[in-house]
Amino acid sequence: MNEHLRSKEHDYLDVFQEVTRLISTIHDPQQVMDLVVRRLPALLEVDAATIRLLEPGSRHFVLGAACGVSAEYLSRSTIDSDKVMAELFKGKPIARNDMDLSCDHDSCSLISREGVKGAMSLPIIYKEQVIGLLRLLTRERREFSAAELRFAMSLAEQVGVAISNGRMFKEMENQVRLFAAQRHIAKMVNSTLDLDQILASIVDTLPATLGVKGCTIRLLQPATNRLELVAASGLSRDYLDRGSIRREDSIFQALQGEPVAIYDAENDPRVEYHQAIRNEGIKSILAVPIKNDRDIIGVLRLLSATPRSFSAGDIHLTVTLAEEGGNAIEKARTYRQITLLFNQIEEQERFLQTILDSLSMQLVVVDSDKRIIMANSHFLSCHEAGESEVLGKPYDQVVSWKDPDGEACLVEQVFAEGRPLTKERRPASGERHWYEHSLVPVSNGETGVNFVMEAVRDITERHELEQEKLERTKLQGVVEMAGTAAHELNTPLFAALGTAELLYDDLGSEALRQEVGTIIRNLQAMKSLTRQMTAVTGYEPREYVGNTTIVALTTSKENDSTPIDNTQHEEKQ
Repeated sequence: MNEHLRSKEHDYLDVFQEVTRLISTIHDPQQVMDLVVRRLPALLEVDAATIRLLEPGSRHFVLGAACGVSAEYLSRSTIDSDKVMAELFKGKPIARNDMDLSCDHDSCSLISREGVKGAMSLPIIYKEQVIGLLRLLTRERREFSAAELRFAMSLAEQVGVAISNGRMFKEMENQVRLFAAQRHIAKMVNSTLDLDQILASIVDTLPATLGVKGCTIRLLQPATNRLELVAASGLSRDYLDRGSIRREDSIFQALQGEPVAIYDAENDPRVEYHQAIRNEGIKSILAVPIKNDRDIIGVLRLLSATPRSFSAGDIHLTVTLAEEGGNAIEKARTYRQITLLFNQIEEQERFLQTILDSLSMQLVVVDSDKRIIMANSHFLSCHEAGESEVLGKPYDQVVSWKDPDGEACLVEQVFAEGRPLTKERRPASGERHWYEHSLVPVSNGETGVNFVMEAVRDITERHELEQEKLERTKLQGVVEMAGTAAHELNTPLFAALGTAELLYDDLGSEALRQEVGTIIRNLQAMKSLTRQMTAVTGYEPREYVGNTTIVALTTSKENDSTPIDNTQHEEKQ
């Protein structure tokens, strides 16, 4: 008996030393867990051993290592009864040998099919915190001795040390990777404001940094408040097109600001489309929120092709990079909106410029410093200048017109008075064109007049039409005057002509008859002139002797004009 105990103690010591040696020489807790579950069944005369690890920030255990049980048994949703799990979370070991007789949870059928009757469950504790479970399973009823319990607890403590050391070492590695990845992503996202480039750089960089299969980014669309896939890498189109995931619990939690790590993605109820996940070969998923400075704007997912318990360091690294990416995404979105706004403004400016250029009048806009900030093509054409020769130049140095009456500059008047102004400018010496200047103030209502818009229209034709109308009025007066004068002259003229003709017939002296004949001829000439005056349709001035101007009357019955002395002698201009 003593010999058997010494042999057992020796075996215990060998296993303990081997575990301790592994812990001191390697930083991979997986090797320690694999060694423990392989060596313990034979050493403690049990049928199987499993190690499950507690997911950080939850009460959910994921498989770390196992030996002697089926995959179906390991995939069960409930490990043990609520009472047993409550004691384990308090750090107390629990031994049972009636697993097949007393079962009050939903995994009883799997336990029965596996043939498990007894179990010793030991909490894996590190720094007074439960971080996992070590379970020894038997298919026969048996009692565990105090020595076996102490030894198993010692190994569980060593496993806890190995897991914690591995996690700390991994977290240190993650910190190094974090700084490198942050620099890399920050350099990429800060080198461009192109949203598509930023998204592509994130989904291409993170999988290599964290050693996972693929990465997806879904952003909330402001118009619909729904997630839309905007970037992905390492995943097939069939998987990406599997359907909406907005009802998944993992997505909901991530949108609430909580990272979600899923170890068994093929069966976990927090995700949907399990068959698509199996087809894609995805084992584990990490979903984290994408934030800007204030809000959650999307969800980033990492998908692993191997079962992976994402550590606190992994999660912290991913959350940090997601926030870095979120700020870059928000900046790119803002830049895209600003660019779109500028494009719209430029398009509106081009549209406005097209309208202004189509105007037949000259148009110019002057700022408060009396510098030209806009001019249409007609203005440039009239001044025979290009935009570079006009824009930004002083108004007084560019415009070709001057105030006709020598008054203050019209632009200055509008700036000073703040009200619209319209004024005509008569032709200067040597010019024939008349112009109308219309000036309108442009104000923001707070700082007075900011700009003055001046439109200059050529009104020469209007003035010429007005002059022609005036001439027609004068002509009508002349015609009416000629008709009136002819009517008034006809009565005494006819009387004088009749008297002269009677006198001519009664005269016996040839000399007197000749003189009266001359009078009769002159009276007949006057009769012909009055007849012409009643048919006057026009006139034109003609120069006469000295400074006298005569009027040539035009009748509708004959084309010849009969010049007569104007009643008023006009001095030549």
